[in-house]
Amino acid sequence: MKTLLKNAREQKGLKTREVAQLLGIDQALISKFESGNRKPTREQVIKLASLLEIDLETIMVAWLKEKILYEIGQDEFALKALLVAEEEIRYQSKSPKKKISTTLQKILDEIDTLKRKLDGFRQFDSYSISQALELEYTFESNRIEGNTMTLRETDLVINEGLTISGKSMREHLEVINHQEAIAYIKDLMQRSKFINESEVLSIHNLILRGIHPEDAGRYRKVQVMIQGSSHLPPFLVAKEMGDFFIWYETNKNSLHPVVLAAEIHERLVIIHSFIDGNGRTSRLLMNLILLQHGYIIANIKGDYESRMLYYQALERAQTKNNKEDFLLFIAQTEKESLERYLSIIGR
Repeated sequence: MKTLLKNAREQKGLKTREVAQLLGIDQALISKFESGNRKPTREQVIKLASLLEIDLETIMVAWLKEKILYEIGQDEFALKALLVAEEEIRYQSKSPKKKISTTLQKILDEIDTLKRKLDGFRQFDSYSISQALELEYTFESNRIEGNTMTLRETDLVINEGLTISGKSMREHLEVINHQEAIAYIKDLMQRSKFINESEVLSIHNLILRGIHPEDAGRYRKVQVMIQGSSHLPPFLVAKEMGDFFIWYETNKNSLHPVVLAAEIHERLVIIHSFIDGNGRTSRLLMNLILLQHGYIIANIKGDYESRMLYYQALERAQTKNNKEDFLLFIAQTEKESLERYLSIIGR
């Protein structure tokens, strides 16, 4: 595994110091991992795989092999123990896994049918259409959070550089920042296969730039209360975000992309990592995953009825540990977004 880590780091042109800074790990540890004098934890392996773009299965097999050899070494019963363990692992792997509902599967099948149709229309993609839909996404996402600009005013701010009388500086910045964040996730879609902590913090930094500069791109350091209930204490945020990325790395290749995107959104909202901008960041991250898999932006509407359905589905996922409604809500939103897009480019 040490050779795997060193080669991947050198291929990306990173120094051990830079890897250490990006992962929040001591530089001496990175050097020890590469020399074989120290074994990384499972969490560290997953973070290294994400940062260095190493296939997770490849590095996890190498890590587990070394872990097994370290534990059993040359013990005379090692091979027999491994055979028994193999049988047990095979048995456990056959245990039934949690399945998605018939209703959700039906919508996912409809989404994939629409996506196949969309793939056949890719040559008709239009920059002006994409620009208009992204403008709508900025308008709706900000409207969910209380921004009072109309779609027309949002257009004037973004495309004409105008200042709208009666609207606050914050509302103007929310519009500009969100549009720049869309451009950023589209760039990530082109050049990055997987998400990592650095990218999430960069998205958040864009969202809060000029609004809360001291908090932009940083995890919160204070306790927050929403509707009378407290979120995670700040000292647990970094740990929960570590678990968040571990969950993503473990599930990114096994879940349907729409389910993965919805889960990422819901999990990030639950952690409430930031003092502000959690909703916008979560929706952008969700849509980054959708774009990476060839889908289109799922544009959640900001009108009162849609907003309430969205919040209620999120609340049930968080308080009753029932994600079905939220998964259905996101899937239905993606389906409607695909249908609308196809109707426009098919004219």
